[in-house]
Amino acid sequence: MRKIALIIAMLLIPCMSFASLLSGNTSTTPVSKEFKQQLMGSPVYIQIFKEERTLELYVKMGEQFQLLDSYSICNYSGGLGPKQRQGDFKSPEGFYNVTRNQLKPDSRFYKAINIGFPNEFDRSHGYQGQYLMIHGACVSVGCYAMTDSNIDEIFQFVTGALVFGQPSVQVSIYPFRMTDANMERHKYSYYINFWKQLKPGYDYFTANHQPPGVSVISGNYVISKPVVPTTQPQLASNYALPETK
Repeated sequence: MRKIALIIAMLLIPCMSFASLLSGNTSTTPVSKEFKQQLMGSPVYIQIFKEERTLELYVKMGEQFQLLDSYSICNYSGGLGPKQRQGDFKSPEGFYNVTRNQLKPDSRFYKAINIGFPNEFDRSHGYQGQYLMIHGACVSVGCYAMTDSNIDEIFQFVTGALVFGQPSVQVSIYPFRMTDANMERHKYSYYINFWKQLKPGYDYFTANHQPPGVSVISGNYVISKPVVPTTQPQLASNYALPETK
């Protein structure tokens, strides 16, 4: 009987660990370091906030996306507002998608993720530019630059999610946290009408802990309930977390 009890206990330990991870985490509390490797290969979602110089990486746990970790952005350029033309040195704002062919493990800026600018919205407005990235090396002209150790972790989780079945990783880039108070603070900005199109995406994720459905209709962003893609169950990949540099 003792042997049977021991075997059952060993089988239940992984389930209990993951259950405690689900119950002990909230959408705004980063996952503890010891649980990160268990989540490698799960679907992920990225939010960037320019004014706060913050990139947030979320991972799907159960039916919701929870904060895996928050990373400081070393540098971005051009101030608030969307990128509109090649050479304006601005970093993009809007809703983007990353697929496997947009991953650049051999970038001259250490590692890089092409966010996919210009997207359908950008093209409909004649915005131009190319090779807009989230990358390492902590330097930027129109990109979002991270430390090498931070892009290591972000890159591995994005790669793991795409390898294990997520069709694309959504990247939502906002000028600031789009609270009502911040919208009021910026209400006289030249870009306020554009930002009003982004706010429903921010609000949807805040309320539902799910990336928003995004489409472009008549040159405007339209936010809706997302179509949930069919992906494989959460799996731990063979990728190892990077050493702290």
